[in-house]
Amino acid sequence: MRKVNFLDLNASYRAISKELDAELGHWLSSGFYIGGEAVTEFEEAWASYCGAKYAVGVGNGLDALTLALKALGVVEGDEVIVPSNTYVATWLAVTNLGATLVPVEPNPESYTIDASGIKKKITARTKVILPVHLYGAAAQMDEIVALAREHSLFVVEDAAQAHGAALGGRKIGSHGDVVAWSFYPTKNLGAFGDAGAITTNHEKIAAKIRLLGNYGSGEKYKNEIIGVNSRLDPIQAIILSIKLKYLDNWNNKRISAANFFHHTLKDLPLTLPCHDRNIHHVFHQYVVECEQRDQLMTFLEQQGIQTTIHYPTPPFEQKAYKHCGWGKNDYPIASKMSQHMISLPIDPLMNKADRVYIVEKVKEFFTITA
Repeated sequence: MRKVNFLDLNASYRAISKELDAELGHWLSSGFYIGGEAVTEFEEAWASYCGAKYAVGVGNGLDALTLALKALGVVEGDEVIVPSNTYVATWLAVTNLGATLVPVEPNPESYTIDASGIKKKITARTKVILPVHLYGAAAQMDEIVALAREHSLFVVEDAAQAHGAALGGRKIGSHGDVVAWSFYPTKNLGAFGDAGAITTNHEKIAAKIRLLGNYGSGEKYKNEIIGVNSRLDPIQAIILSIKLKYLDNWNNKRISAANFFHHTLKDLPLTLPCHDRNIHHVFHQYVVECEQRDQLMTFLEQQGIQTTIHYPTPPFEQKAYKHCGWGKNDYPIASKMSQHMISLPIDPLMNKADRVYIVEKVKEFFTITA
């Protein structure tokens, strides 16, 4: 039986191992293990790639969100509008600052936060709109930014799944006030450990986040504000700088796989990802909806195909947020998505034969269950 992993994290290393080994060997012998040239070079390269003026490396994606909100002055009592359908880290960043979560349902076609729903939730206490570019697709940033400017609000983008994504020909990276990035190993641009960054066009915001992430210190032994330790490790910066050169190529492979799935699965009883010509979707995940989701997952597992769910339990149903009193009826669109969604393997380095095998087995399932 054929074995198709959901994602082969070692494949990217094997593909560029000589280049990585050479650079990492040089760094290990340098003796400079915190900050330095490697981090600066990646920050500059990442800002340029995203079309932003500034990038600041931090320890991970959650820190990127938290520090972004903190730099904008989010405190207890402020309201932050978030998607009801997202990874829990989006919510944790808000909660960790004592601010109030205001969830908004997704657009059922794009899966990203519905701009029309945001407008209804803005109050005098709202301080930030926090859209998530989900599964590799950009949120409705034109509408969201317009709303924010109309009501004098900040926009912090969670772009953990959108490396290389674009909206109207402009890369994600500077539409809002701050963009938070995760380079967790599974991301389109993934480190070999935890890593994150922010991008922004605002010099003062970038400087504040850099200060916050370095113990509140801009100069050794002089602490200007209360900060934390959240810095991009140079070993991860080196890895990210090298992998950045391959990002567009690997994203194109994801898009090619997504197009193949779309054309070969379109006649099956599945809801496939929405195709919007204005959005350059980089398919961090290839998510489909299926009424028989659990049975399909079991069948594919029996055929050696790994799948997963993004996300089986929405944030509002997590035990950590039980005190909020929210349930399925409060956010029915996100609840339905959690019950029907399944993510198929879309590893950019997966061979074509594996993609064909996935399609064959998905079709076989619907033939058997018809």
